[in-house]
Amino acid sequence: MQAVDLCRDLSPDVVLMDVRMPGIDGIEATRRIVAAGLPTRVLVLTVFHHDDYVWGALRAGADGFLLKRTSPERLIDAVQSLAAGEVLLDPAVTRSLVARVVDRTPGRSAAEPEDPRLGQLTARERQVLRLAAEGRSNAEIAGLLVLAESTVKTHMKRVLAKLDARDRAQAVAISYRGGLMSF
Repeated sequence: MQAVDLCRDLSPDVVLMDVRMPGIDGIEATRRIVAAGLPTRVLVLTVFHHDDYVWGALRAGADGFLLKRTSPERLIDAVQSLAAGEVLLDPAVTRSLVARVVDRTPGRSAAEPEDPRLGQLTARERQVLRLAAEGRSNAEIAGLLVLAESTVKTHMKRVLAKLDARDRAQAVAISYRGGLMSF
């Protein structure tokens, strides 16, 4: 309960939340922060790579999920990304999350037709979406594609609009389900 009280008192932009904490666990603390209507964004940081923890954290309202083995630079980038309003998932959990969302297991062939919305994407938007599917932040995508971060944000906004997706995770799921990417 101390994490929730501290968020109320200090009103941080981003809080790093561990899954296992004394008293209530990090998922319940996240749920309480979100339920309280606090502006604090929650980045769950844990050593545990279990689907139940990922789903629990996301259902509770977490804005990001990283494994503790992440580099200090990646962690700083993640905090900045969340503070800027982005959602971020560790690349190690993205594949299993997407597989569960689209109800597909690795190695299973995709017999589904290509989603016509995917045909609306430009080549650059597809590149940005592929890198987002790897769990990369806007800053990382900008570095890899030698673009300004604001340009990457514009591309992502266009991807979300063209796919009628509410967030990056849904856009990635649409791209897998529609055949743009495969496992």
